[in-house]
Amino acid sequence: MKVYYSDLFTLPLPEGHRFPIEKYTLLRKRVMADGVISNRNALIPPPATLEQLRLVHSPDYVRRVIQGELSEKEVRRIGFPWSLGLVERSRRSVGGTIAACRSALQEGVSANLAGGTHHAYPDHGEGYCVFNDCAIAARAMQAENRVRRVVILDCDVHQGNGTAAIFAQDPTVFTFSIHGAKNFPFRKEPSDLDVGLPDGCRDNQYLSLLQPAVEQSLARADAGLVIYLAGADPFEGDRLGRLALSKAGLAERDRLVFSLCAGAGVPVAVTMSGGYAECVEDTVDIHYRTIEIAAQYH
Repeated sequence: MKVYYSDLFTLPLPEGHRFPIEKYTLLRKRVMADGVISNRNALIPPPATLEQLRLVHSPDYVRRVIQGELSEKEVRRIGFPWSLGLVERSRRSVGGTIAACRSALQEGVSANLAGGTHHAYPDHGEGYCVFNDCAIAARAMQAENRVRRVVILDCDVHQGNGTAAIFAQDPTVFTFSIHGAKNFPFRKEPSDLDVGLPDGCRDNQYLSLLQPAVEQSLARADAGLVIYLAGADPFEGDRLGRLALSKAGLAERDRLVFSLCAGAGVPVAVTMSGGYAECVEDTVDIHYRTIEIAAQYH
C-alpha cells in the first residue's frame, strides 16, 4: 500500500500554538520503522497545481493565499499564521490526497498521512484548513476521467462543513459526516447524510449509528471511489472532541469502514484529519492503527 507524506515541509508555528504539528512526523516514522509501510511505498507527493486548487477554490482566494495577501481576519479564521511554509505544506497536503486517490484506484487502498482539511470553503479557510484537499482530489479524479462519482465518508469529530457546502449542488459527490452535534462548526452545512452525536458518545452507540449510515451512503452514492476522513479526534482523551471513544472503538470504526467499502468493491483513499489529544502519542497511536488496518485491505 502506498502512503504519501508532507511533514518534511516545515510549517513554522509561534511558541505556544497548540496545534500538534509533530504528530505527522511521528506517524510517518512509526509506520516506516514498524514495517507497516515499506520505504519504497512511502512517497513525497508533488504539490497541488494552481489549476487543481482552482477546481474547488476561487482564483482570487488561491492567489491571495499564495501571495500572502490574506487579511488579518482571514488568517485568524484559518488559525495558522501565513508563511511560505504554510503555502507549501498546504499544497503538498492536497497533493498527497490527490496521489492517494490515484493509487487507491489502481491498488484498492492508499493513504495520505495528512489531509482531511474539510473546513475550507471555496473562498476562505477556517479551523486549521487552508485548502479542501478531499474536495479538490474528488474533482481532480473526475477531471482526469478516472472516476465519475465519489463518496466522502467523514468520520472526523467535527462536521465537514466546507465539503458539504462545496458539493451541495453536485450530485456526483456524496457527502457523509458523523460528528459531535454541539461541537465546532457551530453553524453546520447540510451534507447528503449527517449523523450528529451527543457529547460523551461512547463506542457502542457510535458504531451502531455508523454502520447503517455508511451502508446507506455507499448505496446512495453508487460511487467509484471513497475518500475516508479517519479523524483521531472522537477519542475520549482529545482536547477538542467532546466524544468518548476508546482506541479500540476507533480501530473498530476503521475496520467497519474498510470492510464495508471492500464488500461494495469500492477503492478507498484515507486521510488522517483531526487529532488533538493531550498526549500526542495517543493521537499517533490512533492514526497508526488506521494505517495498519488499511494495509490489511490492500
